[in-house]
Amino acid sequence: MAEFRLPKNSRIRKGRAHPPESGQRLKAFKVYRYDPDSGANPRFDTYTIDLDKCGPMVLDALIKIKNEIDPTLTFRRSCREGICGSCSMNMDGRNGLACTTPIADTKGEVQITPLPHMEVVKDLVPDLTHAYAQYALIQPWLKAATPAPSGRERLQSPADRAKLDGLYECILCFCCSTSCPSYWWNQDRFLGPAVLLQAYRFLADSRDEMTGERLDQLEDPYRLYRCHTIMNCANVCPKGLNPAKAIAETKKLIAERAA
Repeated sequence: MAEFRLPKNSRIRKGRAHPPESGQRLKAFKVYRYDPDSGANPRFDTYTIDLDKCGPMVLDALIKIKNEIDPTLTFRRSCREGICGSCSMNMDGRNGLACTTPIADTKGEVQITPLPHMEVVKDLVPDLTHAYAQYALIQPWLKAATPAPSGRERLQSPADRAKLDGLYECILCFCCSTSCPSYWWNQDRFLGPAVLLQAYRFLADSRDEMTGERLDQLEDPYRLYRCHTIMNCANVCPKGLNPAKAIAETKKLIAERAA
């Protein structure tokens, strides 16, 4: 089971079991709670809800808990369609999107925590400041030395466009990076699966003309080569992408350049 990061000098304290709802199909959700403003240690609160009065996804359960039982519960969510990546969290030891994780796929009491090994802003909200700083580091936009064509966009063949399939779909939920042991232990220097997949997305784009510069930036013992192809990233990606393959292709480009 993946671990989440506790605030410094703290430990889990005994949580609260809220009164269960009445109904025939009851389900318990054990949810991580942490409010830094309170000064109290983190805890797990348990909420038991009637599934007949709830939508089918874990996010539906969290929304029901917040709206009807405990308005202090905090989590991120937006699209509810697996597009924005906002509701990424750890459910029963597996990272995923709460909006696309069916309650029916869980067994027994469902334990919900923030993304593993990230600082926690509050409850289920991880602090993604460092992750987005790493994303900015790779300069995730097209870079070209030649002037843009007058009056039209830069064209790309269907074959070149197809090379971006499996890359552009990344929604930056960071489920992959926070499931990677190498990122847990080296996230101060290792860029992690999500950012490295995004880096290869621009290396693979025929319209980008800064391949050499991008590879120079990535050729580092930690930024790229801390990946040991554990494959946790591909196993948990809610979009079915394979960051490990993108990382391997980047290593291949560097090797070919050096040959």
